[in-house]
Amino acid sequence: MRNLVLVLTLATLTLLAQSSSSHRITHTYTLGGDGSWDYIVPDPPHHRLFIARQTRVMVVDEDSGTLLGEVTGINGAHGTAIAESTGHGFATSGNDQSVVMFDLKTFKVLGRIPAAEDADAILFDGPSNRVFTLNGDAHSSTVIDPREGKLITNIPLGGKPEYGASAGDGKVYANLTDTSEVVEIDAKTATVARRWSTAPCKQPVSMAVDPAHHRLFSGCRSGLMAVSDYQTGKVVATLPIGTGVDGAGYDAASGNAYASNADGTLTVIHQDSPDQYHVAETIQTPTGSRNMGLDPTNHRVFIVSAKFGPVPAGGRRGTVLPGTFALMTIERDTASR
Repeated sequence: MRNLVLVLTLATLTLLAQSSSSHRITHTYTLGGDGSWDYIVPDPPHHRLFIARQTRVMVVDEDSGTLLGEVTGINGAHGTAIAESTGHGFATSGNDQSVVMFDLKTFKVLGRIPAAEDADAILFDGPSNRVFTLNGDAHSSTVIDPREGKLITNIPLGGKPEYGASAGDGKVYANLTDTSEVVEIDAKTATVARRWSTAPCKQPVSMAVDPAHHRLFSGCRSGLMAVSDYQTGKVVATLPIGTGVDGAGYDAASGNAYASNADGTLTVIHQDSPDQYHVAETIQTPTGSRNMGLDPTNHRVFIVSAKFGPVPAGGRRGTVLPGTFALMTIERDTASR
């Protein structure tokens, strides 16, 4: 009996060890360069990453960590949208309330489109063939024709938007951080269709979508992730995450949702069913790695961070030390796939 108990105990500990370490950082690439950063946007067909860096967008090869080029001439870089069918990319230039259109092959700037105050996140919606910015301080979304690179309209949202997602069915969703709501946009008519509360999840920031089950994942600064059924407009579950969340992702192949947090954690939430979830693991990451990108074709999660100088009086963190900015690849162990 003692030997049997010992065997069972060892087996249990082995399973726990496996389950607690199914993800790991497999590669670290030093990219260097000055300035802070914001959204990491994967380009799955070409296995590239578009990483916002204040005055530019860095374009990086996922497999080698090689810098392929940069989109320059940006004043307050935040998000990037990829309209593959038009050959154009779009980057928000938040400090001058505009969007920079660029060539996806050469990264050459092709034009500048007026947006609104605090143009931040940006996304492409395939069914409507439109680009949508999310303008924080302006409480609006700017709608852009991605082929012509022209402003179509601005949509009042009734709150301060952060990140959003296209559901692929003609609807675009965005978190409103100041009202703790999700807003639904009809992409074709460019109007707000619905809104609902993310309570008890407050200050929703990051967003990911599971179109197969009609679920949205909103990472909230209150330390929770809210899962919404976007057909009914209701929160069906909330899960604890780290603090300072700014990125989210959902991998349909594994059923895992991710929240990247500034406190140096990546929270992995597993979908047991469309309405049932549990925190599968918490991965330790460098402090400040609050943004993430997920490539659904190879299931890799990408985060970035850097080393910081001394924290000034009254500040949250020190300045980024030159040459320390790095990209990290997080993968699931083969045995756990």
